[in-house]
Amino acid sequence: MAKTTKNAANVQRAPAIVVALFILPAFVLFAAVLLYPMASALGYSLFEWRGGTNLVRFNWFDNFVTLFTEQPYIEQMPRAFLHNVAIFAGTLVLQNSVGLFLAVQLHRLGPVRRLFQVLYTTPYLVSPLVVGYLWTLLLSPTFGPVNAALEAVGLDWLAVSWLGEPATALPVLILVSVWQWIGFPVLLYGAALGAIPPELSDAASVDGASGWRRFRHVTLPLLTPVIGTVSILTFIGSMETFTLPYAFGGATGSPAGATDVLSVLFFRVSFQSGASNALGVSSALATLLFLFILGGALLGRRAIRAQEEKLS
Repeated sequence: MAKTTKNAANVQRAPAIVVALFILPAFVLFAAVLLYPMASALGYSLFEWRGGTNLVRFNWFDNFVTLFTEQPYIEQMPRAFLHNVAIFAGTLVLQNSVGLFLAVQLHRLGPVRRLFQVLYTTPYLVSPLVVGYLWTLLLSPTFGPVNAALEAVGLDWLAVSWLGEPATALPVLILVSVWQWIGFPVLLYGAALGAIPPELSDAASVDGASGWRRFRHVTLPLLTPVIGTVSILTFIGSMETFTLPYAFGGATGSPAGATDVLSVLFFRVSFQSGASNALGVSSALATLLFLFILGGALLGRRAIRAQEEKLS
């Protein structure tokens, strides 16, 4: 018995060098793909650059000041930021509501739900750039099947230029984004629903609770961690979105800047502005975006943890 206990203790104490060797490949990849570019952008943001990579001088935070004091940044950056916020708000509401509804309905189907889960998750396996161009064709006011179908059923007043009008371009962008990514929250909510012991709902049913009350007071609180995870990932994805807005509106965020977001603004400043210090200013914008996403994610995680502690 003593020998068995000793062997178990030896198994638990893995050598630090073994742990480091297992972690090192992933850390090297993470550092090369993420840490190094982020550190480089932070470094570039603190310098003045002339002619691409031609370094001139260390200018402290002048590039950040430029973003808030000079045109066209003081006009375009708040507009792009508000569009990111609108995408986050719309996507969050639809993914958490429609995604949860679909997950609940699929959970009741039994084994057949696997088929529908695959169908719902297929769109987010496709590149957002491809999805954007496909929907551009589908919504075309001249030959798109969406407007043709609306006209065929007598809804001609709805057959508009969906991506050509500032009033409709951003809502369409949000809806297409939700359509593409809805499968991810469906999978997460489905897994969470499967992990909830059915005895809890059965006990509430015996006490006379209706189906809605069982969901509201038993199921929904237990889904709080998953709701928080979906919300944080939606926040990160919405704030750094680029490919879908770029596919819809190009580098200018057309029409009239209605699809302009911070990542598209970064691309425009970096490669199309022609500014003498484009590298420094765009790096400052990227640094601000990273800090905002990091801060928002940390605050969201803290709020979710507080809710989880209330449930425990």
